[in-house]
Amino acid sequence: MAKKDLRRGMDSLLGGSTGSKEKEPISKRGRPKVNTREITNMSQAGTKAGETRATFIMNEDQLEKIKAIAYWDRLSIKDVLSHAIDDYLAKKKSDLTKAVNAYKAKG
Repeated sequence: MAKKDLRRGMDSLLGGSTGSKEKEPISKRGRPKVNTREITNMSQAGTKAGETRATFIMNEDQLEKIKAIAYWDRLSIKDVLSHAIDDYLAKKKSDLTKAVNAYKAKG
């Protein structure tokens, strides 16, 4: 009866050497990066074109309700907030141009 080599099986499970085949460097794994936009602020790093990262403080009850809506509608929190902000800006359309001009004139 031939001896079974259990070590080779365990090495493959534990990430050990599986032979002469060399592993790719970690940076080469996965999908290639296709985001070629020029980043002007660090808040844009890791986001899609036309997006930026922002941090806000909000009421805990409001956040819980937003998370519940996102769960119920099978959307991301980002999408729910985007829809809510779009609706709010649509209601403020008449004052929006004045507000934007005043904000830009501020400095």
